[in-house]
Amino acid sequence: MTAAPDPELLALLTLRMTPGLGPRRVEALRRFCGSAQAVLAAPVMELREVSGMDQKTLAALGTPEPRRRAAQEVQRAAEYGATLLGRGLEGYPAALEALGDPPAVIWVAGELPPLDVVPQAIGVVGTRKASSYALNLAARISADLARAGVVVVSGLARGIDTAAHTAAVQAGGVSIGLLGSGLDEMYPPENRDLARRLVVVSEYPLGTRPAPHNFPMRNRLIAALSAGSLIVEGELKSGAMITATHALECGRTVFAVPGRATDPLASGPHRLLREGAVLTESATDIFQELGWKEQGGASAPELSPEQTRVWNLLAEPATLDDLSTQAGLPHDQLQMALMMLQLGGHIDDVGGRYLRR
Repeated sequence: MTAAPDPELLALLTLRMTPGLGPRRVEALRRFCGSAQAVLAAPVMELREVSGMDQKTLAALGTPEPRRRAAQEVQRAAEYGATLLGRGLEGYPAALEALGDPPAVIWVAGELPPLDVVPQAIGVVGTRKASSYALNLAARISADLARAGVVVVSGLARGIDTAAHTAAVQAGGVSIGLLGSGLDEMYPPENRDLARRLVVVSEYPLGTRPAPHNFPMRNRLIAALSAGSLIVEGELKSGAMITATHALECGRTVFAVPGRATDPLASGPHRLLREGAVLTESATDIFQELGWKEQGGASAPELSPEQTRVWNLLAEPATLDDLSTQAGLPHDQLQMALMMLQLGGHIDDVGGRYLRR
């Protein structure tokens, strides 16, 4: 039997489900009345005094439908295994208060680590169509962050996001994925297995389909949940640049990876560097800028049996031909193991010879 939800959480969720009430209006109402429960109990005439409220939204307050939807959502979340966290209540990450419009409620799959006002976390973001150079660098930096106990935050998108999440969990660390959809509407769908290894967070109810306007909203959560955001590759108009803008608005540090002068995917980081972003070539640059220690408490790397076999063979440098002979793996499995070891920051490919880091 599902335990009864916290009455204040249920009231917050009811306000969240009320048409016309975004995060700012929910908070204005809550502050005016003292609690979400008090808002629902207040006469509509009294709530007219709250700045920014219109007649249509006031008419929707206290109607049965938002209450029904909230109760239904609590049940669905329990069945899915998600946790609901309400602003101002226990477990809600303090880091989100850096935003001007923190979500009234967030949905969480997994165990969310403590995320204080300035969290021990770094956002790693970039283009979906990343170069192999950028993918490898994002993975290496993410793995080094994770090994030092830093939480790696990203958006579970293709490209840089996927490389960052994968490397962090393979290094034994914690990674948080933010969605522009409900927890049960994974996008892209091929990242479902990866998402099971992450803590996944959304501000959207279950069943919410991914939509273009949701992703810029998602990006502001990446920025707020991180002490700084690293932009690896991205054009001037890209989600990564939106994340950087939100990071600055939150008072966070922006890090950027330099690229080739003629590469359009380097245009975003280069603009950020001209505007004062921290030039970043390794995790050391991040640690030094923020005054964090490089050594930390992440556990040993998490490797598949195939990756472990290749890793053990690389006690000495080896070529692909050497590994093909010694590993006893089908070619496609060997290539996949090598790629994942590189993305995880465990090995390097130098002049056609694979080296253990």
